[in-house]
Amino acid sequence: MTASEERPSASSALLLAEGARELEALRRDPAVRVLDELAGQRAELKRVRGHDPALEEEPLRWAYYPWRRTLISLLGPRGFRAVRLDRNRNKITRGEQARLAGATIGVVGLSVGHAIAHTLALEGLCGELRLADFDEIELSNLNRIPGSLLDVGVNKAVVAARRIAELDPYLTVTVFPEGLQDTNVAEFFDGLDVVIEECDSLDMKLVVREAARERSIPVIMETSDRGLIDVERYDLEPGRAFFHGLLGDARPEDLAGLSTHDKAPYVMAIIEPEGLSSRMAASMAEIDYTVSTWPQLGGDVALGGATVAATVLRLLRGERVVSGRARVDLDAVIDNLQSPTPPKAEATDDGLFEPRPPADPFEAVAYLAGLAPSGGNVQPWRFTLAGPRLTIELVPERTSLMDVRFRGSYVACGTALYNARVAAAYHGILGPVDISACEGSVEVATLELTPGSDVALAAEYPLVLSRCTNRAPGQSVGVDGAVLEAMRAAAASDGCRLRAIEEVDQRSELAEILGASDRIRYLSPDLHREMMGELRWPATDSLDIGLDVRTLSLDATDLAKLSVARRDDVMARLAEWDGGAALGESTRDRVAEAGALLVLTTEGRAPADFVRGGLSLQRCWLTAEAHGLGLQPTSPVFLFAIDDDDIARTVPEQYRPQLAELRTRFRAQVGLEPSETLIMILRATTVSRPEVRSRRLPLGEVLSRSV
Repeated sequence: MTASEERPSASSALLLAEGARELEALRRDPAVRVLDELAGQRAELKRVRGHDPALEEEPLRWAYYPWRRTLISLLGPRGFRAVRLDRNRNKITRGEQARLAGATIGVVGLSVGHAIAHTLALEGLCGELRLADFDEIELSNLNRIPGSLLDVGVNKAVVAARRIAELDPYLTVTVFPEGLQDTNVAEFFDGLDVVIEECDSLDMKLVVREAARERSIPVIMETSDRGLIDVERYDLEPGRAFFHGLLGDARPEDLAGLSTHDKAPYVMAIIEPEGLSSRMAASMAEIDYTVSTWPQLGGDVALGGATVAATVLRLLRGERVVSGRARVDLDAVIDNLQSPTPPKAEATDDGLFEPRPPADPFEAVAYLAGLAPSGGNVQPWRFTLAGPRLTIELVPERTSLMDVRFRGSYVACGTALYNARVAAAYHGILGPVDISACEGSVEVATLELTPGSDVALAAEYPLVLSRCTNRAPGQSVGVDGAVLEAMRAAAASDGCRLRAIEEVDQRSELAEILGASDRIRYLSPDLHREMMGELRWPATDSLDIGLDVRTLSLDATDLAKLSVARRDDVMARLAEWDGGAALGESTRDRVAEAGALLVLTTEGRAPADFVRGGLSLQRCWLTAEAHGLGLQPTSPVFLFAIDDDDIARTVPEQYRPQLAELRTRFRAQVGLEPSETLIMILRATTVSRPEVRSRRLPLGEVLSRSV
């Protein structure tokens, strides 16, 4: 703390640089205790995440506290503040801390005001404090002022300033031990951002408001009984009446020198007796008889410090704070204690999903088509059996922002078509396929169910029934080269290309890209809402569509994190801070630990090309599972965004450049040709099959049949 040259005070800590003559004299003085804490402070500074490395080179300081005859080493002012206020983050962000350091706050009355001033300093809510009180500490003050017997007889403002100096010697505190007077009002109020009024004198209460209104400074007052917080925004309402008009046209001179009896009507008007606690109201009748003044409790005063600090923080942030009053009544809060709602009972089912195809071959074809994978298990299809023909149609309402121009839905319908062909081959009714998908039409493809078969396709029937998404963490075990070759051949048969990224450094770089994309997905309000809407919680939601959370292979800790990540307000706050680096952690870790990252592409960009990409995807997937591999789609936000216009459709404006850069980095890292279009990115692992599989909509909800 530094006091102004015009107003020296015994409350000031003397700040000294290494080599100063005063410092050497103090070090030699045997009566001075020297504390060198710099090593510990520097170690703490190194642990502060995201700090400026230059702070570690900042010259150290020494603070001398004459009332304690103690000299202590310190980090420089910027490093000291970075460490001391680090635990405020992110209740108060680093940027907000920097802005608050420019604020100047005045406190008039340092009984209740002591707790307020200390809390403001504790939270770093200002760069300068001005404290005014003419009174001295008495023994009876120690029920609510956190001083000591050694402070009795010392000016209240000085005691508060010393305590703040021992907390933060760099915080400028100017003490007005003569209290607020006509001769120093201008000095006290000059440049204030907020004034906090906690004095006992009625006329001085009006003087404070008069000076604040003349200078457009907001006034805050806290009355400890039932936690009354009072705000008067003279900065926004320059003509506002004092005390919200409760004192009428009373002026300071009208209230000066009044007896206790004559003060009563004014006091009653200010405190609104109907709002007093019964104990305070009853005590008012006992003043000068069984008690000397109104009672106050240390806990109530401490609560007032917290309430005023919260109000000041909102005000200085520019958040909504209106003129008015409210009560933070702890008795009322405690009277309304309630038991928390216990979590709902666990699901009674074991999560096992065993497909049971209908006996009718035609319906079995549609049933197996419905077992195909789709993003978020949204199942964006509708099937129609008309005579010996199965038609697959796209359901536009089952889409999302990431499904740009329904490209993801077309891929999903392609996987459904592949399954349908496998089932048709198994039942001997495999006929020709017509892929008719085009812009503006919901019809995707038709499959003639006429006599015919394909031995290789029919052999995949059990694989279609057992195929699932394996989201379990990997084991960093490489994928057999022969298996990858078989998958590449499977992709090529439908005109697609499959790349396998196995090299650790390359996969780690891709993991960072995909994790960064996930962060954008969480922080984009519409994408976040859609993503969380896909999740299904046993014993709460229907599991026939969307992702059963048990399929995510999350442990209890990660599930707890997910319950927080579901909240829109939390994501909005992280977006405001440009934070949320941990949001992509799961994707980064799982991609980095996978046996390989598989990238499936095609050459075309028309709807039919994505349908054929779906055929290739399902053929690759079944080939992988036939060889003991588990696959999980990893869907970055840019997966189906081919150009900048697609990105503009997908994410808010502030994330578009970053997402475009991630897409460019991904394509370059994988080595994609300009003509190649992404179909899917898959994480390949060699872990055991999951115990839980996502279910599917009942056949009756996705199939219509006509003669």
